[in-house]
Amino acid sequence: MIELIQFPWSPYCLVQRHILEYSGVRYKITNLPRTGDRNLVWRLTREKSYSVPVIKDGHRVIYETGEETQDIAKYIDRKLGLDLFPPELEGLQSILWRHIENEVENLTFRLNDAHFGEFVVKLDQVSYVRHKERKFGPGCLELWRQTAGELLQKLEASLQPYEQMLQMGPFLLGTRPCFVDFELFGMLENLRFSGHYQLPSAHTNLQTWHRRLAVLKIAQLTK
Repeated sequence: MIELIQFPWSPYCLVQRHILEYSGVRYKITNLPRTGDRNLVWRLTREKSYSVPVIKDGHRVIYETGEETQDIAKYIDRKLGLDLFPPELEGLQSILWRHIENEVENLTFRLNDAHFGEFVVKLDQVSYVRHKERKFGPGCLELWRQTAGELLQKLEASLQPYEQMLQMGPFLLGTRPCFVDFELFGMLENLRFSGHYQLPSAHTNLQTWHRRLAVLKIAQLTK
């Protein structure tokens, strides 16, 4: 059985989790006990990575080997025959997932992290704040909370191309979901994780797509 090692709110974990949901395969979730406790990941990857998500499939352990890889999603895709990376769309998907990870995620994680006190256990909150402030500057979490309206406006603008793409079909690149559908879905689930935000109301195509993808199983497409 495939095991997903994760933090529940991580956008990248949410991507892989929903791919597994879509596949219909039975899988196991292991949540790391604390945000600062990466020992399981460090051990499973033989001290090569401390990042989540990680997939354990029997004796095989799959993790991202670089900042611009999709090792986990491609492994799941090959193993389960999901056809999320069709060769003819490889170049286009590479452009899109980089935009999603750089532009969209850059906003969704800020909006979600501003409410960290609601999903990070108290024992970890000091280290969580320290980690964020070392990377983004003192007071960043409070700043993100105060400027949520501005961040939401920027997010709405960054999602506009996807809203337009969905005028042409049920999924971003055609009549079947590809990897970028799950990539965008994961970032938007990260936005919604705290319960404080929803998809921009102006993007009605995205809302319909999100509802469709949330419950879709590959078996429905192969009947």
